[in-house]
Amino acid sequence: MEIDVRNRFAFLGGSSGNWLVTSMQSVRGEQLAAISHIDVRKADAPMATSSAWRIDGLISNLRYATRTELTALRSKQESLGRSHARIASMIPIKKSAAWWDLAQDERRAIFEDTSKHTAIGMRYLPAIARQLYHSRDLGEKFDFVTWFEYGRTDQQAFDDLVGLLRATREWEFVEREVDIRLELQP
Repeated sequence: MEIDVRNRFAFLGGSSGNWLVTSMQSVRGEQLAAISHIDVRKADAPMATSSAWRIDGLISNLRYATRTELTALRSKQESLGRSHARIASMIPIKKSAAWWDLAQDERRAIFEDTSKHTAIGMRYLPAIARQLYHSRDLGEKFDFVTWFEYGRTDQQAFDDLVGLLRATREWEFVEREVDIRLELQP
């Protein structure tokens, strides 16, 4: 499989970057090395030498979404980089081997039919913009990097969103998750 580098991004955790880390906690599994900033760059851009860690991710198709769900998401979803959305959350996630041993239709059934992942997320659009980056196919230590941006007044809504998702059956398959809260630097 050839990877389009225009859709590949690097998340660099270190002592410099546009995003200031306001909190960082392991929700499940091993913590990442402590950092003060995150820089998000195209993966082929020059890398900072001050990075403690790097996670690459690829913007790809939404693998469990139906046409109806895609249409609904695209009609409500706003893009990243909105001027008022100066708060972000980066949540890298690794799912268990048991998850990946399931067939795609079995994962879809847990993801949406049982856990209602898309339906839950739709409740928080357009206030919370999001982007999913696939990392598993790149051989990274996480399967996904989830990136969310929102305004300061939407922080409680974001906490509610992740609380609902973490209470689903899908999250029984998460073996590592780190919740990193960020603020955009001027």
